[in-house]
Amino acid sequence: MAASLIETGATGREQYRALAFRRILILSALAVALAGSVAADMALGPANYRLSEVLSTLFSPEAAGDQLRVVIWEIRMPIALMAVTVGASLSVAGAQMQTILSNPLASPFTLGISAAASFGAALGLVGGVALFPGAVQYMVPVNAFLMAMVAALFIHFASALRGVTVETIVLLGIALVFTFNAALSLLEYLASEQALAAVVFWTMGSLTKATWNKVLVTATILIVTLPLFMRNAWALTALRLGDDKAASMGVDVRRLRLHTMLLVSLLAAIPVSFVGTIGFVGLVGPHVARMVVGEDQRFFLPGAVLCGALLLSATSVVSKVLIPGAILPIGVITALVGVPFFFVLIFSNRRRAW
Repeated sequence: MAASLIETGATGREQYRALAFRRILILSALAVALAGSVAADMALGPANYRLSEVLSTLFSPEAAGDQLRVVIWEIRMPIALMAVTVGASLSVAGAQMQTILSNPLASPFTLGISAAASFGAALGLVGGVALFPGAVQYMVPVNAFLMAMVAALFIHFASALRGVTVETIVLLGIALVFTFNAALSLLEYLASEQALAAVVFWTMGSLTKATWNKVLVTATILIVTLPLFMRNAWALTALRLGDDKAASMGVDVRRLRLHTMLLVSLLAAIPVSFVGTIGFVGLVGPHVARMVVGEDQRFFLPGAVLCGALLLSATSVVSKVLIPGAILPIGVITALVGVPFFFVLIFSNRRRAW
C-alpha cells in the first residue's frame, strides 16, 4: 500500500514536470515568434529593408548608413517596441479582469475602461481640463488614468453587490462604453479643428506617434505591475475556483479584487493615453494564453504578456502591408480580428449555458 502511494506520488510529480516543461517550451516559442514579428515590423514601412540590414543596424549601428540608422533606431524601433509594451499591458489587464470577475468576456475595452480613459484624455486635449491640478504637464495620461480608475472601481463595486451576475457586469460595461463614447462625441463636436484631429487619433488608435519616452513609461508601468501580479499568483489561481473556495484557502477576496482592479486600471489607462483606443487585444490575448498554457498564473501571466505583445506586433505588421505605402490605424485592424473572436466567445458561452 505504502509502495503504491509512493509510486503514485512519483508518477504525479513526473507528469507535473512534463506539463511544466511543455508550457515552458510554448512560452519560449511565443518569445521567438515575438522577436521575429518585431524584426519584421522594423523592416517594413514606406521603404522596405532586408531583415539582414535591420539586424546589422541593431547590433552594429556605427557600421550602418546615417539614413538607415535614423529610420531604424529613431522611427521604427519605438513603434515596434510600443506595439509590444501596449499589447502586453492590455493583455495582462484583460487576463486579470477575467480572473477577478470570473467573466470570459471581461477586458478593458468591453467593460468601458478604455472608453473612460479616452474620454479623460479628450478632456485634456479639447478643454485643457486637468483632473489632477498638480500634474498639469502630464494632464493627458493622468486624466486617462483617473477616468479609467473611476470606471474600474464602478465595475468592481457593482460586481460585489449581492445578486449581480456575469451577464449584468457585461451589460454594465456596455452601458459605460456607450456613456463615455457619447460624452466623447460631444467633446468632438465642440472641439477646434486641431483638437478634433487629436481626438480622432485616440478613437482610431495608432502607433505612429510612438517615442522613446512613451515606450519607457509604458514599459516601466508593465515591469512594475507584473511582479505585483506574480506575488499574488497563487491567490489569483485559487480565485478561479470560486470566492468561497478561495476564501477557505486564506485568500482575502475583497482586498485582492480591489488591489488587482487598481493595477488593471493603470495598465489600461497608460497605453490608451499614448496610442488611443485599441480594442480586443485585452480580450483575445488572454484567451489564447489560456488555451496554450492553462489557468496556472505562473504560466498564464507570462503567456498573456507574450500573446498580447505578439498579437499587437503582428497587427502592426499587417497594418503596413495591406495597402502598400500606407500605414492603417492599428485599432481598426485589431477590431477586424477581435469582433469575430468576440462572437465565438458569446455563442460558446451560450451553448454551455444550455
